[in-house]
Amino acid sequence: MELVSVAAVAANGVIGDGRSLPWPSIPEDRAQYRDRVANDPVILGRKTFESMRDDLPGSAQFVVSRSERSFEAETAVRVGGVEETIERAEECDADTVYVLGGGAIYALFQPHVDRMALSRVHGEYDGDSYYPDWDEQEWELVEETPFERFTLREWIRRGAGE
Repeated sequence: MELVSVAAVAANGVIGDGRSLPWPSIPEDRAQYRDRVANDPVILGRKTFESMRDDLPGSAQFVVSRSERSFEAETAVRVGGVEETIERAEECDADTVYVLGGGAIYALFQPHVDRMALSRVHGEYDGDSYYPDWDEQEWELVEETPFERFTLREWIRRGAGE
């Protein structure tokens, strides 16, 4: 199973402001993101899950939360931490599982991620949530696709899959 982090990140690392994006909507980014994760399980924090409840991404949602709870969505399951999430995701028998945030979830899973698909949004924005820092020496940029308001960069962890 490959674990892939997917995020839209401003030039200053900002990924969110409250429960919304800090930049005006970018339909091209939303479309490529939705297409990427549509048929695979996703991992996200409770707040991110709640902000997407009306339009859930992925075929199944692993919602990382410290508190015991259930969710109205039949495809959503609460998980308590990284190890439990990875175990449950492996049981799905999916080739790829996507990490969708928020900031704390990206940070928790960053050591386990095999690949990153980062939409680098042009400009800096104010916000309260950031994508975690990572050492570019550990990663290889394998694809870069420019769009009008962002650049999609795909990174693979050096040595992943060997």
